[in-house]
Amino acid sequence: MTFQKITIEATISSDLQTAWDSYTQPKHITQWNFADDSWHCPSAENDLQKGGKLKSRMEAKDGSFGFDFEGIYDVVEEKRRLVYHLEDGRSVVTTFKEVGDSILVTTTFDAETENPIEMQKGGWQAILNNYKKHTESIKP
Repeated sequence: MTFQKITIEATISSDLQTAWDSYTQPKHITQWNFADDSWHCPSAENDLQKGGKLKSRMEAKDGSFGFDFEGIYDVVEEKRRLVYHLEDGRSVVTTFKEVGDSILVTTTFDAETENPIEMQKGGWQAILNNYKKHTESIKP
């Protein structure tokens, strides 16, 4: 099956190690992995190796809805690139690139077919914006 690709990005005012750790460590993932302040991410696991599993729980704070987001890593290039696939076969690629004193984080993912493209892009971008905000608040 062929999926439409969506790309989002954020420029993070941070060093590469902090940006990488914030993106990959469960203690940080739970602080930013949600699209809206009415949601949260109560748990996250990340086995950062080829064949390893990424799993995070996303829930509405009022308990009305929640789901597990899971992927299996196909490529892990430390501080450079992560590639994983979801249970439905869609692919996600995230890259980290030093640009001056900042880090450009770019994610390209296969769109699913249930929700409009703009809604998906907006949701993923909101999560990436939360990641940016959290990462920039970390003191080196």
